[in-house]
Amino acid sequence: MAATGSKSVLFVCLGNICRSPIAEAVFRKLATDSGVVDQWRIDSAATSTYEIGNPPDHRGQACMKRHNVPMKHVARQVTKDDFMSFSYILCMDDSNLSDLNRKAKSVKNSTAKIELLGSYDPQNELIIKDPYYGDDKDFEKVYEQCLRCCRAFLEKNA
Repeated sequence: MAATGSKSVLFVCLGNICRSPIAEAVFRKLATDSGVVDQWRIDSAATSTYEIGNPPDHRGQACMKRHNVPMKHVARQVTKDDFMSFSYILCMDDSNLSDLNRKAKSVKNSTAKIELLGSYDPQNELIIKDPYYGDDKDFEKVYEQCLRCCRAFLEKNA
């Protein structure tokens, strides 16, 4: 679901069915509401191969529906090209960060800035915990964190 624009961000988590598609959908809605979505290429991906081809988790989809945030995504894995074609790769936890930094070292022309999405959180919650083994409240917390972080990231990169 990547649109073309002069700025680009890739959101990454372990399976690309919970946290990163939520972040992608939230950021896309914020950018749309701000009238700048056409300036951005926005996507999400996984560090693993576990969920490739699957839609977002039904609990995440339900959470997005409650907040009127459109979500359409099919899970995919991060590619070497992503490290050269995205300006920012924002991930959810230290394990994602470690995996991405390791993968980036194998890419000759890696130009992406790899960071924790939580590094933009005004409430300083660095880690966005995987809600997969949790319940609706855990997905709601992910949504709230993503909303705060994506809003701050968008403002910083306006």
